[in-house]
Amino acid sequence: MTVFLTIVVIALFGITLWQMSKILKLSQKSDTNTQVANDKDNSLQGKLMLAFVIFLYLLTAYCFIQYHTFFLPESASEHGVDYDQLMLISMVLIFIVQFITQGLLHFFAYKYRGKKENKALFFADNDKLEFIWTIIPVIVLAGLIIYGLFTWTDIMDIDEEEGDPLIIELYAYQFDWRARYSGEDNVLGKANVRFIEGVNTLGLDVSDSYGKDDKITNELHLPVNRKVIFKMRSQDILHSAYMPFFRAQMNVVPGMITEFAYTPTLTSEEMKNSEFMVEKVATINKIRREKSKKLVASGEEALEEYTFDYYLLCNKICGVSHYNMQMKIIVESEEDYEAWLKGQTTFEEQLSAQASN
Repeated sequence: MTVFLTIVVIALFGITLWQMSKILKLSQKSDTNTQVANDKDNSLQGKLMLAFVIFLYLLTAYCFIQYHTFFLPESASEHGVDYDQLMLISMVLIFIVQFITQGLLHFFAYKYRGKKENKALFFADNDKLEFIWTIIPVIVLAGLIIYGLFTWTDIMDIDEEEGDPLIIELYAYQFDWRARYSGEDNVLGKANVRFIEGVNTLGLDVSDSYGKDDKITNELHLPVNRKVIFKMRSQDILHSAYMPFFRAQMNVVPGMITEFAYTPTLTSEEMKNSEFMVEKVATINKIRREKSKKLVASGEEALEEYTFDYYLLCNKICGVSHYNMQMKIIVESEEDYEAWLKGQTTFEEQLSAQASN
């Protein structure tokens, strides 16, 4: 570290001397001023500006064509359709404005490049132009904000009395997740991190009868087309429950319960067999096979084949193993979900097993 800092200091000292020499040179009087741009310089700069904006548009088009598989596929949740529509409208408007403004900026730099015989036309002010370029952004932004607020309100409107929602707790800790299902009563038992001991890894209140039939799992199973309300707790630091395919994210804050709800619309199998995902998985595995050849040649293990699954991720940098803080999500039919849930152990059964040991 000392050597590195020494090198940095020497480099900064060198840059300082270089800048001082430039200042000294500029301060010296000279009979000839070589810094004044002539018509040839202006013409070159104008053409470069025009060439740059053309290159920018071509690069943008290339990125959209070449990297379209990096985008997320259709939303796997009900509210995600509205979310994607809001995002699409915002991005289309941004690209239209960017295309027009950048095009005009660079084109005018070329068209009105400096020439000795030209004289600039100067406006002290123009009320009409100022009104136009002020009112149009105001109207567009107000429309986007209002539309966004209505969309946000619809997404965040969590009503536990509406329909028959499934209540699930997502419990975060460094560096893993646990899911707690509310059992047959569909009511989560009380919990507090102070109660964590032995098999009671989530700190459930053993005196609360509602918690006896709760089931704790390390996989998140969800029934398709049924609303799910997530109650989120953190054991230690700030985490973020991120489920990109469902367009869902909510901070998990120590000392409080945060909520998010959505209705899954595509099962894991349906997403896995979609045209988009089949193509994406094939592309990923092609890259992995190429890398595996080099790894095997150097005596290392080959990479495993990638298979698609939904995952719950942490979207906050929560420590050294943040990258690996994830839990598999399986969206399935109501029948398969009920069969899986029936096979899980209740909290009361876990306590009984601990007592018998």
